[in-house]
Amino acid sequence: MDAFRAPENESLLPSSSGPARWDPFRRPLDSIQPWHFRLLAAVMLVVTSLSLVENLAVILVTFKFKQLRQPVNYVIVNLSVADFLVSLTGGIISFLTNLKGYFYMGYWACVLEGFAVTFFGIVALWSLALLAFERYIVICRPLGNMHLSGKHAALGIAFVWTFSFIWTIPPTIGWSSYTTSKIGTTCEPNWYSGAYTDRTYIIAFFTTCFIVPLSVILVSYGKLMQKLRKVRNTQSRLGTTRKPERQVTRMVVVMIVAFLICWMPYAAFSILVTAYPSIELDPCLAAVPAFFSKTATVYNPVIYVFMNKQFRKCLIQMFSRSAIETTESNMNPTSERAMLTQDKRGSEMSTMAVRSTVSKRKTGDEHSNC
Repeated sequence: MDAFRAPENESLLPSSSGPARWDPFRRPLDSIQPWHFRLLAAVMLVVTSLSLVENLAVILVTFKFKQLRQPVNYVIVNLSVADFLVSLTGGIISFLTNLKGYFYMGYWACVLEGFAVTFFGIVALWSLALLAFERYIVICRPLGNMHLSGKHAALGIAFVWTFSFIWTIPPTIGWSSYTTSKIGTTCEPNWYSGAYTDRTYIIAFFTTCFIVPLSVILVSYGKLMQKLRKVRNTQSRLGTTRKPERQVTRMVVVMIVAFLICWMPYAAFSILVTAYPSIELDPCLAAVPAFFSKTATVYNPVIYVFMNKQFRKCLIQMFSRSAIETTESNMNPTSERAMLTQDKRGSEMSTMAVRSTVSKRKTGDEHSNC
């Protein structure tokens, strides 16, 4: 298959911005200063570290607290899993390749990184659309009193992963390809080729994986804001309804703006190079949209989780409990040494009392509302 042999197209070997026969798998692009690569490596190190920590915290706190394992939160966890995997694959590889200044891992690693980042990125993108749609269903109730169940959430997540796989596997089996970017340190779908197969794939990919989810987000949150506005107008005399309405409206606006800031430059870039494949772009400028879209893995947990009061309280409680347990474990040896000076019966009773106290504390913590 075409995708499983090193392609001989202009995006991989020759470069209009570098010397003839530039090979991104063997050496850096001469027109770019080494400190530019080091700067990109530093940025990717910060973004990747923050993303891994934030998304791992979301996953752990959800599994730790039973009250968070609700159908509405399944999509949030799915989003965190996708963002975590984007950083684990694309973030780490991008950091390492920018340290070297070129994609020293070889062509097969390039195909793997291009597929993984695109696949997990589209899963995250469609998870945002699914989250917006589920919030519209839950709050606006267009289907009457139907409640969102775990089965519905699981079906939505299964659709997201299946749909994303369908649209990211074609470049590995001959419909377009995954290739290095202009800067030569990341891999992505072949935006730069003017071939018919590449252009048709990019157009179909852009429509299904950006235009459609963006439309779902805008329509769902638009309907949600209409509903909130209607509630405000109906209960305008009650001052208690104004503040929550403003808070939710502000939250919706932040979500939409963050989505557009992260993904619109990348979408605009893909449209530009697909429509005008012969356009001359500075490699550093061409690399900005792809690196910028990776910052979404840092914004998403902050917007969708840490600004959620219940998640935030559970997170604080989880770290507070960890600190308390660490303190208790450090104090236990001292307590045991003190108990050894007592008689056998007294020691056994003290141990039982301590165990009972710790057990009650843990039970109380488990049942407490975060």
